[in-house]
Amino acid sequence: MAEMKLKLHTRENFRLLAAGMPGERSAMVYNAPYGEGDFILLETDGKWRHYMIQLEDAMPEVLVYVPGTRMAFHIPAAGERSCYSPKSFSGACHLIRARAATEAEIAQRRNLALNPYDQVRESGFYPHASSSVDGKKPEFAPRNAIDGVYENNSHGGWPFQAWGIEKDPDPVFRLDLGREVTADELRLTLRADFPHDSWWTQVTAAFSDGSRETLKLARTGAVQSFPLKPRPIQWLELREFQKAGDDSPFPALTQLEVWGIEAVPEN
Repeated sequence: MAEMKLKLHTRENFRLLAAGMPGERSAMVYNAPYGEGDFILLETDGKWRHYMIQLEDAMPEVLVYVPGTRMAFHIPAAGERSCYSPKSFSGACHLIRARAATEAEIAQRRNLALNPYDQVRESGFYPHASSSVDGKKPEFAPRNAIDGVYENNSHGGWPFQAWGIEKDPDPVFRLDLGREVTADELRLTLRADFPHDSWWTQVTAAFSDGSRETLKLARTGAVQSFPLKPRPIQWLELREFQKAGDDSPFPALTQLEVWGIEAVPEN
């Protein structure tokens, strides 16, 4: 096992929240409102890579990959919270937790794209979503497509946040995993606020190993599944989106799932 520490960096001081050994549940209650610029740090000696984190008590615990010795989570400013539940990051009592993932948690087949703590900036942990679209509203940011929230019969703020393309005719969505995994299935959930929304009839998935898959999509709010021949990948991109021929300029992606397993055990 490796050593790890949880810290909260505030505008006023550097406050140590919790410290412990992986395998133990480290937790601390922070009894103050968050301020502008506050961020949480997980520091490790680099001997462990997979962690279960819960950095906000109104959000779920999730498995993330930390390739280096630290990861940072920046507390969203008040104007950046439209893609989160109104309960998140509010009030003056916050529970923050982290622990090393168990071998069983790491080894299981799961959605390798899931990360509700992803943010626009790269912060030293994965999965991480980005796109070619310079979105200005949090409710249309790339991180929304991997946050595990599937509500898609409306549009706008939480719980209907999605990745929006800002009418870009040639958008690219990228998912970085930070290490090699073996992917065997993609699942896409389109936003389905019809007729406000349009949809894509086809999209190309391009993988880091050089392979490509053409995904045929339907006009539906249901999850659409695409089995893959298992392949080792470190990232994938969705590109070459073909929009339906309707009048709406607003297709959007509510969720992308990448199902598979870790390619090489690292812990």
